Amino acid sequence: MSIPGHAPRDPLITMADGTVKQVNPFSGTEVWTVPGRGNRPLSTPAKDPQPLPDGDKTHACSFCADTPLATPPEKSRMVRDADGGWSIVHGLLPEQLNDTEAQFRRVPNLFEIVSYDYWVKNYGFLMDTDTIERKAAYLADPIGRQHVLDIVRTRLRAGGRSADLTDSELLDLSDAYFAGGHDVIIGRRHFIDGAEFDNQLASSGTLTPEEHYGFTAFTIDAIEDLYRRNRYAPYVVAFQNWLAPAGASFDHLHKQLVAIDERSVQAEMEISRLRNNMNMYNEWGVDFAGYRNLIIAENEHAVVTAGIGHRYPTLTVYSRSATPEPWLQTPAEVRSMSDLIHACHAAVGPDVACNEEWHHKPIDLDIPMPWRVNIKWRMSTVAGFEGVSKIYVNTLSPTDIRDRVVPALYRLRDEGTIAPDIKIATECSAERNSLLYNPLLQ
Repeated sequence: MSIPGHAPRDPLITMADGTVKQVNPFSGTEVWTVPGRGNRPLSTPAKDPQPLPDGDKTHACSFCADTPLATPPEKSRMVRDADGGWSIVHGLLPEQLNDTEAQFRRVPNLFEIVSYDYWVKNYGFLMDTDTIERKAAYLADPIGRQHVLDIVRTRLRAGGRSADLTDSELLDLSDAYFAGGHDVIIGRRHFIDGAEFDNQLASSGTLTPEEHYGFTAFTIDAIEDLYRRNRYAPYVVAFQNWLAPAGASFDHLHKQLVAIDERSVQAEMEISRLRNNMNMYNEWGVDFAGYRNLIIAENEHAVVTAGIGHRYPTLTVYSRSATPEPWLQTPAEVRSMSDLIHACHAAVGPDVACNEEWHHKPIDLDIPMPWRVNIKWRMSTVAGFEGVSKIYVNTLSPTDIRDRVVPALYRLRDEGTIAPDIKIATECSAERNSLLYNPLLQ
């Protein structure tokens, strides 16, 4: 591999003193792991957890199950069918919210990263017919109308603006809460079932594998929907912040989706490298991990490795599907990804702050790339050395990550907490070129 401006080098080098030097083969990020810094615990559990009153279990924050009108109007929800399957229900009115139990809800973000006005003023974006009708029906409902007025006032006050406007003026500001491009996918639970203390939070890893599949499939459906409704968005960013150190506003499980109108500089660099080597995710991702014994787990359609060259300790889950777009993959392919993502979260536990970053082929890109998910443990703070040198100090090497996760996965599989068909460590095939996104391999 050649890094621009440097001689060809190995992405993972261990020096004589034990310092591990890494270069991410896709982004070029340089990371060092210094001996002796990786022994610190991953998490800092609450020192003085407080008893949890029954009412707080479903009212703890604006995302909780019993506060559905604390968020902007719900776009859709994922519910369980009588036969145990999953269905998506769209566009409910306030009085219909209690007719079904939402396992996951999709709502507009109250504080958009890329605003509705951005699309209107820069591109002439127009709300589609379905959304116009849904908005009209919601505002025709007295409770729905009052809900929207309250949400707009809340947003104005939070931004330091006056909410002393007429109802008509407030409703003129409400389009973002029906047709915006920044959505939140919210889990039902704030705390685990049967929680007695306020530190017993429900995380991705505390879901069952089946529940996590519903979470994943619902997120994918929302990504496809954002692409379909906004012709100007070539990419939808999908991510999950868990706990405050990872950027979460609430300690309530949720993902975020943001439609954007360009690719980042880093994404363009990665695409440029992909054009030069269509097979790079096999060669420098999964295959390289196999040669270094860094494949952690696999199942039929996905594989997880210890990440190389990330600012934070990272697990990377790759889809082996020949189909790059998650929304076009089969349920079995999506389930394989979901099961491994769930297992990664379960292995580290709910007390570790982490970011889950999804990467997929931009909808306008002419070459394939695999769907992949990075799970980053937020164990450290980027400081002066990193800012000056652009060399990031990561407290755990890829080998350290493997050695922490693998024993936990064996235990969780024995307990029946994670999917039973997951193969772990030396059970994995380490098959070369197992990512089938590359058309030359099909």
